Amino acid sequence: MQLVRGLHNLRPEHRGCVATIGNFDGVHRGHQAILARLRERGQALGLPTCVVIFEPQPREYFAPETAPARLARLRDKVELLAAEGIDQVLCLAFNQRLSRLSADAFVKAILVDGLGVRHLEVGDDFRFGCDRAGDFDFLVEAGKQYGFSLEAANTVVQDGLRVSSTKVRTALANADFALAAHLLGRPYTITGRVLHGQKLARQLGTPTANIQLKRRRIPLSGVYLTSAEIDGKVWPGVANIGVRPTVAGDGRPHLEIHLLDFAGDLYGRRLTVEFHQKLREEQRFASLEALKSAIDADIAAARAHWHAQPLTKSLK
Repeated sequence: MQLVRGLHNLRPEHRGCVATIGNFDGVHRGHQAILARLRERGQALGLPTCVVIFEPQPREYFAPETAPARLARLRDKVELLAAEGIDQVLCLAFNQRLSRLSADAFVKAILVDGLGVRHLEVGDDFRFGCDRAGDFDFLVEAGKQYGFSLEAANTVVQDGLRVSSTKVRTALANADFALAAHLLGRPYTITGRVLHGQKLARQLGTPTANIQLKRRRIPLSGVYLTSAEIDGKVWPGVANIGVRPTVAGDGRPHLEIHLLDFAGDLYGRRLTVEFHQKLREEQRFASLEALKSAIDADIAAARAHWHAQPLTKSLK
């Protein structure tokens, strides 16, 4: 799969495709259904498939403090789209210039002159262009003018529940990881590179892997039973995800995981963490001694859980 960053990087070989547009946050089962239909249409027309996404996502640009938590950062999203068999992803920088494009200018610059779209799949509630003036009906008329067909992407329902990124976030906020996995079609994981941290956990006798999150907001907060796969082996653990209120920090969310009985150097490696169950909320402790006692209790609870319910390899 090819990742194209910006219209200026489009080449003649990228023109002539079937496409869809959206955030695709989490690439859940609803998204997967859209992508499956896109692949079918591409095969029927003998054309490559293209997904158009934005970075940052539009709501993150207009209202960063209230935008929804990210289910997946850009790198993870691109990897998930590649796993769905998409041929190319066009990632557009959502900035002032793009936000001010009229609906017609958006269609002409991106879909027509940029990608040469022959068929487009979008939700019937899709809005775009300055002041969200463009909608499905606008695209129908644009398709007639510029020569591309259009199909509405129907909502996917699983067991009577509409599949959406919002539903996944709600499931994660409620620590319902079974429901989140059902909506996503896979267990919920967070992937990031292990960085050097403050080494405080090591001083407290519980070394942790400090994982870079690269996002403003995350859909989880608290202490969780987790697991991570390292060199083909799945290690059980316990993780804290949050702003670490007991120690002076930068106010940004961090993910720290302690892998039970693991000994090794993980610095610089990308680690994928799967979340299984919530133990407690993140909280501020009066002293480091109180924090250490809580961490010891969390580890003891994790050991008891994983002893009673040994891990099977489920990370994907």
